[in-house]
Amino acid sequence: MLWKRARRPLIVGGIALFWLLAAGWLTAPLLDLAQPQRQSVAAATFAPRTAIILLGGGTTYDDDELVPMPDVLSRIAVTVQIYAACKRTENTCRIIVSGGNPQRHRATEADTYLPYLLRQQVARSDIVLEKSSRTTYENARNVSAIVGQSHYDTLILVTSAYHMPRALLDFQCFGIEPQPQISSARRARLGVLPRYGNLVAAEIALHELVGLAQFHVYRAIGWF
Repeated sequence: MLWKRARRPLIVGGIALFWLLAAGWLTAPLLDLAQPQRQSVAAATFAPRTAIILLGGGTTYDDDELVPMPDVLSRIAVTVQIYAACKRTENTCRIIVSGGNPQRHRATEADTYLPYLLRQQVARSDIVLEKSSRTTYENARNVSAIVGQSHYDTLILVTSAYHMPRALLDFQCFGIEPQPQISSARRARLGVLPRYGNLVAAEIALHELVGLAQFHVYRAIGWF
């Protein structure tokens, strides 16, 4: 009896929730929460020994070729721009590519991104590959070990706007406060008709918001 009474409101509510997400009206505020900073607040500054940290964001198959996810292509492009500006200062500039193989594809994220950096005239000797991390927390942990051994004067972190808040928190766990440089931001397309892209953006925003909540819970109980 309870199910029969609740069934219609649940169905109507589910349809309304789907429409609000797919049409962008609920996705937009979710993205605002996940991306409080949609663009870098300041240009990167360089020091005699600078490391640019490029965080992985997955790979996908294009026919039979393993390629970076679209958002990662933006991260790579911004990383290359920062690297070129750094090299013009005649400082030591390194790119640390952090990404293992959480999707269990045939190659790690770091190995997949490497050719894209080389094609943009990044010297192979200036690239450090970190190929074992599977999560953002592991990105921060493994990169902290690398930068601790090399004694860089400044660190620059490149990732997407929705990923940056959680990434900065994870790096702070290891005593690292890099300069944030945002590569791209997600935006909802508002309208009447549902759009698949809005659902994807909503899923990303919810994933990051849950990740932020998880971080604070773990810190409160002493796990971080």
